[in-house]
Amino acid sequence: MSTRPRLVLIDGSSYLFRAFHALPPLSNAAGEPTGALFGVVNMLRSTLKERPDYVAFVSDASGPTFRDELYPQYKANRPPTPPDLKAQVEPMLTIVAALGFPILREPGVEADDVIGTLARQAEALGIDVVISTGDKDFAQLVSPHISLVNTMTNTTMDREGVIAKFGVPPERIVDFLALTGDTVDNVPGVEKCGPKTAAKWIAEYGSLDGVIADAAKVGGKIGDNLRAALAHLPLSRELVTIRTDVVLPLAATELALRGQDVERLRELYTRYGFNAALKELDRGEPVPATATAEASAPPAAAPTADRAHPGEYELVLDSARLDDWIARLHAAPLVAFDTETSSLDPMRAEVVGVSFAVEPGKAAYVPVAHDYAGAPAQLARDDVLARLKPLLEDPGKPKLGQHLKYDANVLAQASITVRGIAHDTMLESYVLNSTASRHDMDSLARQHLGYETIHYEDVAGKGAKQIPFSQVDLDIATRYAAEDADVTLRLHEALWPRLQQVPNLCEVYERIEIPLVPVLARMEQAGILIDVDALRLQSQQLARRMHEITGEAHALAGHTFSLDSPKQLQALLFDQLKLPALVKTPKGQPSTNEEALEAIAHEHALPRLILDYRGLAKLRSTYTDKLAEMVNPRTGRVHTSYGQAIAATGRLSSSDPNLQNIPIRTEEGRRIRQAFVAPPGWRIVAADYSQIELRIMAHLSGDAGLLAAFQGNQDVHRATASEVFGVPLEDVDGNQRRAAKAINFGLMYGMGPFGLARQLGIGRGEAQDYIARYFQRYPGVRDYMDRIRAEAHAQGYVETVFGRRLHLDYIRSANATQRAGAERAAINAPMQGTAADIIKRAMIEVDAWLAGRTDEARMLLQVHDELVFEVREDRVAAITDGVRERMAGAASLDVPLVVDIGSGANWDEAH
Repeated sequence: MSTRPRLVLIDGSSYLFRAFHALPPLSNAAGEPTGALFGVVNMLRSTLKERPDYVAFVSDASGPTFRDELYPQYKANRPPTPPDLKAQVEPMLTIVAALGFPILREPGVEADDVIGTLARQAEALGIDVVISTGDKDFAQLVSPHISLVNTMTNTTMDREGVIAKFGVPPERIVDFLALTGDTVDNVPGVEKCGPKTAAKWIAEYGSLDGVIADAAKVGGKIGDNLRAALAHLPLSRELVTIRTDVVLPLAATELALRGQDVERLRELYTRYGFNAALKELDRGEPVPATATAEASAPPAAAPTADRAHPGEYELVLDSARLDDWIARLHAAPLVAFDTETSSLDPMRAEVVGVSFAVEPGKAAYVPVAHDYAGAPAQLARDDVLARLKPLLEDPGKPKLGQHLKYDANVLAQASITVRGIAHDTMLESYVLNSTASRHDMDSLARQHLGYETIHYEDVAGKGAKQIPFSQVDLDIATRYAAEDADVTLRLHEALWPRLQQVPNLCEVYERIEIPLVPVLARMEQAGILIDVDALRLQSQQLARRMHEITGEAHALAGHTFSLDSPKQLQALLFDQLKLPALVKTPKGQPSTNEEALEAIAHEHALPRLILDYRGLAKLRSTYTDKLAEMVNPRTGRVHTSYGQAIAATGRLSSSDPNLQNIPIRTEEGRRIRQAFVAPPGWRIVAADYSQIELRIMAHLSGDAGLLAAFQGNQDVHRATASEVFGVPLEDVDGNQRRAAKAINFGLMYGMGPFGLARQLGIGRGEAQDYIARYFQRYPGVRDYMDRIRAEAHAQGYVETVFGRRLHLDYIRSANATQRAGAERAAINAPMQGTAADIIKRAMIEVDAWLAGRTDEARMLLQVHDELVFEVREDRVAAITDGVRERMAGAASLDVPLVVDIGSGANWDEAH
């Protein structure tokens, strides 16, 4: 028998409805209907006798839910609630509250979603869950620690029960329901597709995605029905999917029974004629289970460092205990680990301690460098790391972490190469929904576990009073560090099943994001050499040019002013010069930001000068002044950090320093790239995808004209100009090509006539004519845009070629501006996201090919669609050929991927 705590989640709305139809129409002496109420109260009394550790009564709130926004016809077939049933809702809630059950009614979602969220939270916290319901949809939640019970039929359902009843396992119930549809909720399925057919298809094709992919293979009338349903099946799947990420006012560990209001219960039981319940109450039973819950279950987290923690956390100070833990780590199927360090910069950090978890609630902290006065003796750092090295470097031992790239980089400084990275909870969350929330551990624990973790500031302080982790008391440090490993493991158990339910996302996670972690770690560790003297000279040159611009601006204004003061600029531009204020601040004042200045740059010379000044100031502060300070004293190189879970489209970001924003089209930006140099005997090689997003547009749209241009290796901008302006290819002039380029790229980003007119300096009508002619010549592009907008509205997300989902939070917004922005993003996101996936796939392939060739070449940087390498001079030709082959082969599109590669003594020369 399980010794784990138990949570019972009662599907209150379902039980009231089913009891109403199952029991005779009873009433009390006053004529008030009581039949449904009687059935629910009896069920609740039975639940109390089982003494669950936690319990919640979940009911639907009034008002529409997100499913009504997804599909206005959702539940449209349901008749109005019978008056006798509606009259029993409030009395039911009153009795439930008096019995001491926590009640949850969340607007905007259904009771199913609240139950699903609590069930997954509790499971991740080591709590067994019983869902008391008669609703078949909940079968999708069944797991080793989540089961269903129907108290009306006295039946239970575990995994085998789900398979026996439906013919598919719990992880395929959503697919099953999408195919069969639901007449009660008006969820469209495949016409004439019953449970046996749905189960047969899923068994044959593996999943709903497999059924959709192979729909052409299904014969007969049912095959025609399936193909007719393809457009709405993704929506049906979303409608029947129970959400497990609802933000709730109470966590699973806060659902202990309250004390009963005996007098109120006596009054209610008397009023409704529940005599058996009244006698039971007078005998003083059942006893509320609050004490049991407090004694046996993990307590809710408190926000301070001295609170109770949700598991058994061990401080390891002696060699024997470390040996025991290493044995447990070797035996565990998955090891969650985390490092505590002396710095956030992994290239400068030293290990202060290591924590591990092998099952929820069982974790340990091994300190190696806590050096405060009175600190207990600890095991030697070098000895601990040497003993852990075989396990950490074993590719056959699966590892789990939260942002494991950081830990891998830290351990690399101690000569440990972490292998076997199997899971990263940050990336699990990111792949599931890159825009849903932040992906840090504290936020994820709050969202998915209903648990408030100890924050770093809780144990080390903040601001000027913050102490190094090495100064934190070991008891407190153990709670903090071991909790990190424990919570990471619990998060994985909550997130990984959700990923597995969506095969395309699982593929993105397993084939792209996880394999990329060690690749990025190696690039960050390699760093890049910079010429510090050249940067200092550039800083001086930038300062001189900024001084010159300041003089020119003062002359134009007729007086001196500060180009760095928004207030003075506001007065000068809009009060003195009377320029139009086209962009406002949130407070309604004329803005002087970049967008505002660009909008009026054609009206007067001063806004353009201010923009030039700001551009130079940013280059100086971000790069020419700062890069020299960022050189690592140990390696003599600059080491950027790649953010893998930041950009919604899947693109990598770069920080400390940010190398993504060095302008390549300005002389000043190119000079900064000249300071990124190769060491003696080596060359910088830069490999850049040519027009990759346009090529992806051609592939996605299938437009014959675009496909022909790329397949014929034409200059696509010249080809577009020829089509739009109706001139032979050889007669296209520079202005026409420039206009065509603006159209090609502008339409990908949802640019309209106004934006194109402003960019080209032409009238809006002329710009509208250009766009109309473009769509006449490339009708497939317009069809793609219309199709992708419709998909985005139906699904709430769009997908890349590889199945990465890009969620659009405002696609159904009532705000027209927000909705239009989301529609523009829907058109562009599949192209940006696919480009991001392609270069990530290329990086994984190139890194594998370069393994063992570090004496010949090293991959150093990834910037947008470009990879930068450091290559030995005598190997440039061979490495260039190998890189081109792997980058060009990173995806199979309907047009070729073209890679431009150059080499030089510095990054700029390599272009």
